[in-house]
Amino acid sequence: MTNKQPLSTAQSIATHLEQMILDGSLAPESKIPSERQLSSRLGVSRAIVREALHELHGRGMIETRHGKGSFVACVVPTVDESTPLMQLYVGHSRTLYDLFEVREQLEGQAAALAAERATEQDQYRIRKAFEAMEAADPLTNADLDHAFHRSIAEASHNPVLLHVLNSLKSLMLDSVQAAVLNLAHRTAFKQQIDRHHRQIYHAVISRQARWAKKAAMAHVRHVSDSLRQIEEQEKSLIRAALDSQPAASA
Repeated sequence: MTNKQPLSTAQSIATHLEQMILDGSLAPESKIPSERQLSSRLGVSRAIVREALHELHGRGMIETRHGKGSFVACVVPTVDESTPLMQLYVGHSRTLYDLFEVREQLEGQAAALAAERATEQDQYRIRKAFEAMEAADPLTNADLDHAFHRSIAEASHNPVLLHVLNSLKSLMLDSVQAAVLNLAHRTAFKQQIDRHHRQIYHAVISRQARWAKKAAMAHVRHVSDSLRQIEEQEKSLIRAALDSQPAASA
């Protein structure tokens, strides 16, 4: 039986960083600390850190952006404008509701896991994201709304779930924009969306996983059902992917 060779220091550092990616401490597209910062934190030379980063880059775990540094790569390819799925979204109205069905399941699970697993730092990020979303103009805060849901997903510490959600980022944001363009100016619908956001936030922060899952799923279902209702009544729907409208929130 052949004994495994002991890991070099650089390989150990690479394994440590890989574990941070796996447990969600380093989320998809998040910036890796600089060589100087990693060297100081881990007590090794910058040359060793550089070698570790080079190994992760070679395995496709991180990517380097010129002048910006290293970032966690998206393990699951993102859906861009040219993919068949995006073309389906643009060309067929039902695909929006298909996306909401997927969001309901994934975001419900993400909220439940976040309630169970969120660290103090995760909770701080969720709190800041929630406060920023609450303070913003409801007609122009799609990105902040998406950031709130993303902060919860990142706190799930499930890398598979996180990478799947990240691969659908463009579609997710389009669904958020479509929701707000149609719902934010309608008082009753907007008030219910706000209530759901507050319920999700308080459930996650207070670590009530079942409530968090129920609230997150109810939120997505409410948005989907509301859009269907409007489309049936008015025979039309503003879809952000099709109409060049300003972005809003969901």
